[in-house]
Amino acid sequence: MAAYAGPVIDAHHHLWDLSLGRHPWITGGDPAMASLGNLDFLRHDYLPPDYLRDVGETNFAGSVHVEAAWDRADDPVAETRWLMSIPRPRGVAARLVGFVALEAADVEARLAAHREAGPVVGVRETIRWHPDPAKRWVEAGVLDRTDKRRGIAVLARAGMLLEVLMNPYQSEDVARLARDFSDLQIVVNHCASPMDRDAVGLARWRAGLAAMAGCPNVAIKVSNFGAYAADRTPAGLRAAVLACVDAFGAGRAMFGTDYPVGRRALGYRENVEGFAAAIAGFSADEQRALFHDNARRIYRFD
Repeated sequence: MAAYAGPVIDAHHHLWDLSLGRHPWITGGDPAMASLGNLDFLRHDYLPPDYLRDVGETNFAGSVHVEAAWDRADDPVAETRWLMSIPRPRGVAARLVGFVALEAADVEARLAAHREAGPVVGVRETIRWHPDPAKRWVEAGVLDRTDKRRGIAVLARAGMLLEVLMNPYQSEDVARLARDFSDLQIVVNHCASPMDRDAVGLARWRAGLAAMAGCPNVAIKVSNFGAYAADRTPAGLRAAVLACVDAFGAGRAMFGTDYPVGRRALGYRENVEGFAAAIAGFSADEQRALFHDNARRIYRFD
């Protein structure tokens, strides 16, 4: 089958202007992000013209901007307002995923403020716990907290989606939440981040993918997949992609780059071509779904 040449929606990327002083995790001073390693490659502004230079000749049809850990001490709606204040040509950041403290008593008002400010279709929650403190971003059991679940119920009633930045240790938590909130669309980021690459860790990852995929209201972004491949060979990339797509099916997986963070693993064109090569055995309709239609539906581009 010929390589995919249809439209591409990038379901996950970030933008920032470091002169605003709202991204301390990039500029330094946030020890929780130490597990990300050296971030010198991110320490410059990344705005729509920069992103479109990376997009290059890709058959780009739009993108989803995901909150970029805007300073939590500031009003998170400010990130949405900032995005709406800058030119976003060619469908860059056509849909937004923001941040809201779901445990806040006024979560309904905060969600409304985001939606009034821009095309915000959901929020992202970081639930990434790991037994190794060096890889731990939050405490365990975030999704089981009563105050978080109260906010998630508000989110579901508002018809907005929940994204989760997780690792395989949270797979059962996500599956349980999905069963308890069957009308809530949940989107797993970055292949569920299989950071433990030994045999036990990879088995945990695959079991977690299966557990979450068993819930029809969970989808997965095959974003920054190069970071979780055994190697960057075509075979290595294909294995990382297909672990996700085979678990969730061609109707609930979607392409994303996690740019510019994903640059550490792969160039933008390498992301697109690597994903296309990995899914070349799927039908033309399934390839289009994975590259475009699923993201268009889930993020309500219509």
